[in-house]
Amino acid sequence: MKAVWNGATVAESDDTVVVEGNHYFPVSSVREDLLRPSSRRTSCAWKGQASYYSLEVDGQINEDAAWFYPDPSPEAAQISGRVAFGKAVEVAD
Repeated sequence: MKAVWNGATVAESDDTVVVEGNHYFPVSSVREDLLRPSSRRTSCAWKGQASYYSLEVDGQINEDAAWFYPDPSPEAAQISGRVAFGKAVEVAD
């Protein structure tokens, strides 16, 4: 699977975990140079608290386009150490 935004491959891996229709990529497969920390946090009743990153590619910012669960609940342990994408990030084979 590959995650692409603004012409740049943000993440690529054959090892993704799909939860609620989102592919969670291993953090090691994500281009950290394109990630920008975000102060946004959200809560999920069964996964726990999500933290976010914005993406920056060629000077353009996609706010809060990536998220991860730093300490997921035991029910969501399979997404520990993984990042998912949304907000116009194309995820495909």
